[in-house]
Amino acid sequence: MLLQALDYYDYVATHIEAFARLYKAHNIDPTQHVRMFLVAPTFSQTLVNRCKWIDVPISLFTFSCLRIEGTDGVLPVFTEQAIQSPPETVEVRQISDHLAYITDAAVRSRVSVLLDDVKDQWNPGRVAADPIKYSISMKVDGRVFAYLDPRRRHFVIYTYNAEDTWTPYSVHGDDELESVLPLMRAAVERRAS
Repeated sequence: MLLQALDYYDYVATHIEAFARLYKAHNIDPTQHVRMFLVAPTFSQTLVNRCKWIDVPISLFTFSCLRIEGTDGVLPVFTEQAIQSPPETVEVRQISDHLAYITDAAVRSRVSVLLDDVKDQWNPGRVAADPIKYSISMKVDGRVFAYLDPRRRHFVIYTYNAEDTWTPYSVHGDDELESVLPLMRAAVERRAS
């Protein structure tokens, strides 16, 4: 049923302008998207699952017929069946994506050196820097001790302050970075046990 409907859809969508000219009395608007309606007593779950992957406006209607007592007539009752949206595509982030977001070359270089130092010199083999959606998560033994959020001309480090409270620090230059590094190292030591 679905494949046959797609063939019909293709034919109508390809010739919509001709149909609009031929059937002027029906006021067909050739600029509107063609819609596909499938009507059946029931639909298999397989058909419903396939519909969510087709980039065509599809409507599924099931029907049942009711006979009203005392009459010979049959009353059809239509119900639209929902089609789920396909799952969103998961974006896999890389550290290079976050670095590319930074437009200032000096800041990009500072972040790159910082990440290399953290991974290679602070508890080597135990510290990891993993890209997540908007940040770079820094962990020691699987426990987060800091996030690094890139900005266009600077970056923000979230880490624990001296009172062990999660705090953001904007870093625009070397002086600000030097004041945050001891806090990051202390957070690593507290979480490396």
